Amino acid sequence: MIASVEHLAESVSLRKACQALAVPRSGLYRQRRATEPQGIAEPTLSPRALQPTEKAEVRQVLNSERFADQAPREVYATLIDEGKYLCSWRTMYRILDENQEIRERRNQLRHPNYAKPELLATQPNQLWSWDITKLLGPTKWTYYYLYNILDVFSRYSVGWLIAERESASLAEELIAATCVRQGIQPGQLTIHADRGSSMSSKPVALLMADLGVTKTHSRPHVSNDNPFSEAQFKTLKYRPDYPDRFGCQQDARAWAGAFFRWYNYEHHHSAVGLLTPADVHFGRAQTILDQRQQVLQAAYLKNPERFVKGPSIPTQLPTAVWINPPNLPLLVEKPSPSPS
Repeated sequence: MIASVEHLAESVSLRKACQALAVPRSGLYRQRRATEPQGIAEPTLSPRALQPTEKAEVRQVLNSERFADQAPREVYATLIDEGKYLCSWRTMYRILDENQEIRERRNQLRHPNYAKPELLATQPNQLWSWDITKLLGPTKWTYYYLYNILDVFSRYSVGWLIAERESASLAEELIAATCVRQGIQPGQLTIHADRGSSMSSKPVALLMADLGVTKTHSRPHVSNDNPFSEAQFKTLKYRPDYPDRFGCQQDARAWAGAFFRWYNYEHHHSAVGLLTPADVHFGRAQTILDQRQQVLQAAYLKNPERFVKGPSIPTQLPTAVWINPPNLPLLVEKPSPSPS
């Protein structure tokens, strides 16, 4: 049928030949294309495109040790300033994309793995914790800074000061004076703090090294790594007479002095057997506990029927205080084999 249409089209137009023989022209064209040899068109390279050797050179530069961590724009600007032009920065991106090398090329910040501090105190002046808290001043955006050093075992505040600024030099002076006052010997003490600028400053670190004091720090953003200082500051700011603002630095210092006298010498601390921190720190704990035991024993002998479980025992002083006690594996005792 196609041959007939082609033969008739030699005498009349192709349209009339298709109409005469009732052959749709689209079908005729389709069959013509099917019988024509199909050649593969050669890709034409734009005269503006880089040659393969030029692309290889660009890729080599981008992945070189000098530029491997830099973005193409940065590489482009650096080379231009050196008087060298390879291609546009967009072309650099395209070359990287063609080779599946599009990625974040800059050095990424890698946070170090901070170890969890596991610190033990079994007596006073073995482990101190120190921190700084803000006290509101007389006007908005004015503060006074309370520096405080706390003995972890006894909860006794061994040193404190109030200043108008947070300063590594002030912290250095406070720590040095407190160590002298407490008679600290080299190798005796560990001082723990968070990672504030004063706590982690070089002057403070050098001072501790000179004194033979070990320093440790909390992990970033982990308040539980410095719980004793945080708890004491909460006690301070929840006192009934804690003011909304302090009128001047002298007012803040006077109020803090009264607080620490109460806290150290009058406050019966629940964490140290309801003793005062001073009693524990200066070695009076056992004498007081023995006196309490005598009082409870006398009360029992007077009215034994009131003590259903026998004579009461006074709350005891902990023998060890931890910052982050280690997670010890549970030891499961295996049952002994039954006799056969």
